[in-house]
Amino acid sequence: MKVVSLYRFLDIENLDSFRDQLKKLCDEQCLLGTILVATEGFNGTLAGSESSVRIVMNWIRDRFNIDEELDARWTESGEAPFRKMQVKVKKEIVTLGRPDILPHKVSGQHVGVERWNELISDPSVLVIDTRNHYEIEVGTFPGAIDPGNDSFREFPDFAKELAEQSTDRPLAMFCTGGIRCEKATALMLELGFDDVYHLQGGILNYLTEVDDAENKWSGECFVFDTRIAVDRDLAEGGYVQCHACRRPLNTADLASSMKLMKIGCCVLRSVESKCDWPLSEEVSISYRKRDGFPCVSPIMLAVLATIYDLLLIMFGNGTGLEVIQRIAVPILGGMVSATFLMLVVIPAMFWLWRQGQESI
Repeated sequence: MKVVSLYRFLDIENLDSFRDQLKKLCDEQCLLGTILVATEGFNGTLAGSESSVRIVMNWIRDRFNIDEELDARWTESGEAPFRKMQVKVKKEIVTLGRPDILPHKVSGQHVGVERWNELISDPSVLVIDTRNHYEIEVGTFPGAIDPGNDSFREFPDFAKELAEQSTDRPLAMFCTGGIRCEKATALMLELGFDDVYHLQGGILNYLTEVDDAENKWSGECFVFDTRIAVDRDLAEGGYVQCHACRRPLNTADLASSMKLMKIGCCVLRSVESKCDWPLSEEVSISYRKRDGFPCVSPIMLAVLATIYDLLLIMFGNGTGLEVIQRIAVPILGGMVSATFLMLVVIPAMFWLWRQGQESI
């Protein structure tokens, strides 16, 4: 199965119409993935047969009168890395918080593999990884600066601080597929930097084109699908994902975290682990938002509905209710006890156990 990441900055009108037509075509071609559309362009990843993906790409080219081939990063996957097909309308196709920055009007200089290796080997060049911190932990280019962001929206703060120090040094910037650097380099130019370079096609394109002997990439590359990461050969990497905080975890993290990933951050956090939620948020997130624990909302809904029905039986009048009322009381008691046990007793016992483990 082909997995294709693509984007294009261009002016788009009638977003709802474009979204609906694109979604219909992707469904007809049995594709899976996510595409974001905005007035500034489109960005997304598709998974399916090569022929089906090319049908969609050619349709996009025809719709916007694009003569050249769409810039895309092609990889292989043994199974579908997405569960469904989504096309969403957004304010930005990559969220910098600056919809006024339009990379198809101005952005940094795109450079290929050979020129990129020269740039990052030059000590006068400042190499910046524009991705999030948890992505950089999986792999990066040696010597690259980590802005320490948890989301791309935080990058402008880092950029402003850097510009206040000096705008004299050349910048070499990179990201996963190139799209974040389109906006990031445009922002740097706005802040007064003159020499701003951008790795063409991002890390994925670099790993596709570079010779093994010239490959300067270190580690794996985080991707936003079920593969979690790909290695230097673009094969599925050795990472899994925490079911609570979605951080990438390698075998060392799992070994140090008692290999109980299904329970979520509250177990995965240990001395060596990357997860750092406090307990109150861990339990809340694991129960309400993630799939490590059963979601509390459906459970509570079922429990309350059952209790309500039992109360109607206990205090109702009617033929045969006296018989049912005899068994309603113990059932009601069991429902309340089980709920209290799941939401209070078990989390409290686990917290005490974890404190004991951390003190060893």
